[in-house]
Amino acid sequence: MAAARRVHADGDCEEKGPEGSCPAVPPGATIPRVKLLDTLVETFLQKLVAAGSYQRFSDCYRRLCQLQPDVTQRIHDKFVAQLQASIREEISEIKAEGNLEAVLDALDRIVEEGKDRTEPAWRPSGIPEADVRSAAVPYFLQQRDALQRRVHRQEAENRRLAEAVLAGRRQLEQLEQRARARQKAWQALHREQKELLGVLGEPE
Repeated sequence: MAAARRVHADGDCEEKGPEGSCPAVPPGATIPRVKLLDTLVETFLQKLVAAGSYQRFSDCYRRLCQLQPDVTQRIHDKFVAQLQASIREEISEIKAEGNLEAVLDALDRIVEEGKDRTEPAWRPSGIPEADVRSAAVPYFLQQRDALQRRVHRQEAENRRLAEAVLAGRRQLEQLEQRARARQKAWQALHREQKELLGVLGEPE
C-alpha cells in the first residue's frame, strides 16, 4: 500500500507509512530543500516505474512476450532505464538553468534566520501604492544617503585640489618675484660694471 506522506511548507516531511521516501529526521528538524527536491524526484521515478511495470508492458506486447519473453524483458528494462536517465537529465538541466540549488539553499537560510524573529513578517496591505512606497522609499532613501556621501567626498576632493592649485600658483608667483628680483639685481650690477669700466677707461 502506498505510504501517506505530507510535506510541510518549511521543508519538514512527515512520514505516515513504511514506504515513504522522505528520510527519517528527528522531530523539529528541517530537511534541506535541495535534498527534499531530490527525494521527490526519486519518489516520482519509483512511482513511474511501478506504473510502467513489466506486467503492463507485456500486456501491451503479448504476442512478442509469448514468442520471446527474454527479449521483451530486456526491452522493458532498457526502456525504463533510459526513461529514468532522461528524466534525471532534464531535472538536472532545470536545476542548473534556474540555479535552484543556490536558490533553495538561500531559502533555507532565510527560513532558519527567521525562526528566532519575534516580530510579525511583512504582509501586503491590500493597497498597491502603499506597498510599493513601503518597499521603494527605504531603498531610495538609502540611495539618496549614498549619493550625498559621494557628493560630500567629491566636494572635499575638489576643495583639496583647489587648495593645491592655489598653493602652486602662489609658489609660481614667488618664483617669478625671485626671478624678477634677480634680473633687476643683475641689471643693476651690469650697469655698475659699465659705469666702472667707463670711469676706468677715461684718460687722465
